[in-house]
Amino acid sequence: MSDDSRERAREWWRTAIIDIEPGVIRPRGYPIEQLVGKVGYAEMLWLMLRGELPSKAQAALLEAALVAAVDHGPQAPSIAIARMTVAAGNDLNGAVGAGIAALGDTHGGAGQQCMQLYEEIAARIAGGAPLEASVLEGVALWQERYGKHVPGFGHRFHPVDPRSPRLLALVDKAVQAGTVSGRYAAIGRAVEQALAGAKKPVPMNIDGATAVIFCELGFPPPLGRGLFLLSRGVGILAHAWEQMNEGTRIKGPTPPDFLYQYTGPVKRDVP
Repeated sequence: MSDDSRERAREWWRTAIIDIEPGVIRPRGYPIEQLVGKVGYAEMLWLMLRGELPSKAQAALLEAALVAAVDHGPQAPSIAIARMTVAAGNDLNGAVGAGIAALGDTHGGAGQQCMQLYEEIAARIAGGAPLEASVLEGVALWQERYGKHVPGFGHRFHPVDPRSPRLLALVDKAVQAGTVSGRYAAIGRAVEQALAGAKKPVPMNIDGATAVIFCELGFPPPLGRGLFLLSRGVGILAHAWEQMNEGTRIKGPTPPDFLYQYTGPVKRDVP
């Protein structure tokens, strides 16, 4: 191979994320052997995405959000699909891939959407508008664009999502310690209060609470979805492994004696 060809090959992929050569692995410039045993998973995740190591307090808050969103039971589409994929005879890689692929705008995207709402409200506040007015306008415009549902608030199963108060309490402690500003926690709580004007309260759910944390830590909205995927991937893997050890074959979404509702034409004969 000519020197010109070698240089063209080197230029084909460019990355500031990792440098490797024989005997050397340096994520973001740090020798991997110095990172192993010294930094945790949340710190490594931050390093890979942001280019620098976080403080211990920043990493702890990020890890809390990742832990909180790991699983929500086998009725969640991403978990159910992973379990059915195993029951159909696939290995863990196919099951985890199928579960991750099921996480879309409706199931898995609310955190990113909520972060975007928070950022839009924060931009209005930065422009000089007061918090309450910014929230009311931001929520109204969001509902005008996307419909009545506001991502990050309300839950189909929990009257109050048990994960949210704990996460917000950790954010409050981080604010007191100077780790984060508390700006997005105030926005999230103000949105919750604005929505409470309806017939029943609409409490902040896990997506709204993790959106507060990810925004407080400076992650952009698209990475909010990526972080959720990494979190929920743990639950997907655990359920797929459990299903694999059960050994059940061809397990569908409902028990066999629970028939679906047919809505097509009544029985007819071919002419």
